[in-house]
Amino acid sequence: MVVKRKKHLFLRFLVLFLFIAVITGSIVSFIYFVKPHLKKQVSLSSINDAWLAQDYQKVYELSSMLLSLDPFHNAALVYKGYAGFYLSVSQTDTIQSQLYLDNAISSLRIALYTALNETKPQICYMLGKAYFYKNTLSSYNYYADLVIKYLNAAQEGGYLMDDIPEYLGLSYASLDMRGESLTAFTNALLVRESDMLLLAIAEQYYRNGQATAAKPYLFKLKDSKNDIILLKSKNLLAKIYIDEENYADAESEYEFILEKNPNSADAYYGLGVIYEKQGDLVKARAEWRKALRIQVDHPDALKKITDNK
Repeated sequence: MVVKRKKHLFLRFLVLFLFIAVITGSIVSFIYFVKPHLKKQVSLSSINDAWLAQDYQKVYELSSMLLSLDPFHNAALVYKGYAGFYLSVSQTDTIQSQLYLDNAISSLRIALYTALNETKPQICYMLGKAYFYKNTLSSYNYYADLVIKYLNAAQEGGYLMDDIPEYLGLSYASLDMRGESLTAFTNALLVRESDMLLLAIAEQYYRNGQATAAKPYLFKLKDSKNDIILLKSKNLLAKIYIDEENYADAESEYEFILEKNPNSADAYYGLGVIYEKQGDLVKARAEWRKALRIQVDHPDALKKITDNK
């Protein structure tokens, strides 16, 4: 038994020794053979050339190679973060996009700790944008507070980009911070006007109980070339008309929506509300059932059907 135990211990020791030898050999091989080869292959100059050529995949790969030699190389971290961001937003595969985005955020956050004071605001700007896009890939607004944190830090550091107020407005809106959202959107409107921005402002005014203030922004969208924004603006305008008891105009808006999109559950639900307000529950329930045939879990239509059996 003693002999067997000694033999077993010897074998375990031998395996451990061989494992350490392999690891040590790999490290030595990397230091003396791989590392010098990588140094010849990659430099900040080669990364910058790829950046100027807008070859973000090459920038990403070269900066990753440089970071394998020096994990805290600030310029390489920034290049990898920026390239990762641009590669992420160009992906059609959500999983791949998330992977690039996570690597970009990780690189930029590490870079922020060792960056010069004059470059920190720019890194904060890109971090804020990265978190904004990460938020759009998520089911919930988990990262809106980080968007706000980093974009405000960028502005406080003097890095003022035209798109910051719009990103801030949308992030404040997702957190239901209505006053801050409207302020940011108003600032964004001074820089440039877009259909998405006009709709966002109208939605915030409506949520804030200021439907009258929302209407002028919705009227500006009546000729929008973006069908999604156009139909959303029509749906919100119809809701305002219902609140004002202007049922004829509300019905016209819903009919316009259904001409464009016959499968709009919201439009059928809204028509049902109009008929309910006019005292015709039979027609109202018929419209709510149409909404549920299109969207079986439409919360408002389900509630109306349940409450008006």
